[in-house]
Order: sequence, then structure tokens, then C-alpha cells
Amino acid sequence: MAARRFDRSPENIQLLAVSKNRPVADILTAFNNNQYRFGESYLQEAISKIEYLRDYPLEWHFIGPLQSNKTRLIAENFDWVQSLCNLKHAQRLNAQRPEKLPPLNICIQVNVSEEPQKSGVTLADLLTNAQAIAELPRLRLRGLMTLPAFSQDFNQQRIPFRALHTAYQQLQASGFTLDMLSMGMTNDMEAAIGEGATLVRIGTGIFGERIKKMAS
Repeated sequence: MAARRFDRSPENIQLLAVSKNRPVADILTAFNNNQYRFGESYLQEAISKIEYLRDYPLEWHFIGPLQSNKTRLIAENFDWVQSLCNLKHAQRLNAQRPEKLPPLNICIQVNVSEEPQKSGVTLADLLTNAQAIAELPRLRLRGLMTLPAFSQDFNQQRIPFRALHTAYQQLQASGFTLDMLSMGMTNDMEAAIGEGATLVRIGTGIFGERIKKMAS
């Protein structure tokens, strides 16, 4: 197992089942096998699942791109947002998070590889964004997330994960109370664990090959 290879305790690494495009039956199968955390990217699809499974003790993470016209439903229905990358959306989520719910858990998405086609703050802008988000009372800044450039080379996979882990530690040293380093998917999970991931986001490795997108 990857955790043991890198002398890490498996108990310190959470598994997020990426359930986008997957039917409720697949989520229930995973739940019956002791999986409680699920990641969704397509809002309308996700809301229907959340409503249908309301009576189950599940933890829902929004991991897709944020849009201003969708922040209210996200703030009202999710436990986590892992893809926050600008202050405008942070302010909207903060204002729209219901008082009856605990603060919305947040990971800042960081574009470590600085790919122009991907969302995320740069490492250079991370501290400024973290300071602003941490001041919003209905949000709770918990950590960082990244989607690095694809590589099949194990050593190359480790480089952006190492950079994010360093940034994570620097924020902790600056006084931020962070406990979530979300990085690694099915193809690069082992490299992410080797570089300190506390959560890996696995879809294909749990549910099999992707099926056609259900909703947007």
C-alpha cells in the first residue's frame, strides 16, 4: 500500500470517492463498504443525489469549477468546497451559507503548475487569498487542493505535490489552522501520498471507468 511504502499511517489519509456521473446505486454500494465522503462537480446532478440521500450520514464535497450563479445552492447543500480560487466566490459563499449550518469547510485550489487553462490561485498569491478567506465567518479555511499537469512519470508527478505541501506547511507556520491537503487521483495517488496528501480523490479506482456525464 502507498501509505506504508512512504512510512505513513493509512488512518491519516482520507479517501474521497469522486461520484460525479455515478448513479445513486453506486454511492450506496460504496456507503455499504464504509465510504462516507463523496465528491461532485456537476451541481444539478449533485443536488438530486444529496436530496435523495439526505437521511444517510454522508459528507459532500464540491470539487468542480465555481460559478457565481451556483454559489447559493453549493453553500446551502455541501459540507466542503475544494475548488475555491477567488475572493468574489468566497464572499458569496460566506453570505449565502445558512446560519443553521456549521461554517462551510474550504480548500483553496492552487494552480501549482500554472497552466493557463486551469483554475486556481498561484503560489505567489496564495497567502493573500488565504488571509482574506480566513476572515470570513461563515467559511472555515481547512486546506489546499491542486490538479497538477498530467504526467505518467512518478518522479515528475511528485514535483507539484511537493511544492503544494511546502506551501501548506508555510501557511501552517504562519498561524493558519490547516488539516486538509487534497491532492492525488487514481493515476497519481501514490505520488501524492508520498508528498504528504491527507486526502486523495478517487473516481475510476473506486467506480471503474467514467460513464457519460449525467447533468450539468
